[in-house]
Amino acid sequence: MVTGTESERPAPAITEIPVADQDAGPYGIAAGPDRALWLTLVHRGRIARLTLDGQLREYPLDSPTCRPTVIAPGPDGDLWFTRYEDHRIGRITVNGEAESFRVPTPDSGPYGITAGPDGAVWFTEMNTDRIGRITDNGEITEFTLPVEGGFPSAITAGPDGALWFTLNQANAIGRITTDGDTAVHPLPTPGAAPVGITSDGTAVWFVEIAAGQIGRITMDGRIEEFPLPDRAAKPHAIVAVSTGECWFTEWGANRVGHITASGETAEIAQIAAYDLPSPSSEPHGITLGPDGALWTALETGGVARVAP
Repeated sequence: MVTGTESERPAPAITEIPVADQDAGPYGIAAGPDRALWLTLVHRGRIARLTLDGQLREYPLDSPTCRPTVIAPGPDGDLWFTRYEDHRIGRITVNGEAESFRVPTPDSGPYGITAGPDGAVWFTEMNTDRIGRITDNGEITEFTLPVEGGFPSAITAGPDGALWFTLNQANAIGRITTDGDTAVHPLPTPGAAPVGITSDGTAVWFVEIAAGQIGRITMDGRIEEFPLPDRAAKPHAIVAVSTGECWFTEWGANRVGHITASGETAEIAQIAAYDLPSPSSEPHGITLGPDGALWTALETGGVARVAP
């Protein structure tokens, strides 16, 4: 494969919007069905709704220490999120009505979450090597993975009708069908520590936080890795915007990055990274907004809008 920098791509316009004080910690971000952005205030136990014109509203949860972490739109028109500290799955309507459901396995540490192709919501259990499935009436099924200490992290629905997820400490990408059949694909680079994951409709893309690389896996299990210009950037979250095109956050370098790949097997990739205005803003979650811009949560108290 060949990687290079995007020398001819104009830099995007980046605007930061304060949404909370530095102790609140916006972490996860998702575009809702109401054309607003939804955020997890991980250190305050709240969910926030931000409109495109900058209006903000916070919704306190029933526990200020529950650590709402990753959030995603569900198939039912609500927003679903993981509560890492009290081991529950939360749901909030676009009107701000929230409820939560206890994960059966104690100390499960739910983290990643996504809508599945089967009308349910799927999530990872970091501490117990399980993948969970929850229906819209709160019924939870858990599937034990064939690894120990794998630390399943982010999860996404793949183009093949299965769910794909990162195994941060097992250094692998996992796949689970809606029937619970699992497969594990080890990464070529040792100690890469994959975290964020997304699907572009053809393949699945992921970030390697410890290796400073972006990875791509095809539905037949073929893996390619693309080194970032700054291998110490610590890429964290990633979102696909079209086939072969993704944006990602560089948590360790205070940047957002962009990758495009061409060719049937993505042999050629072009990568660019752009500094965020505020230093040490800790970019985490990233999503494609209803306005066509990229939005990323900054754990130091804001969000950044990135207009390509």
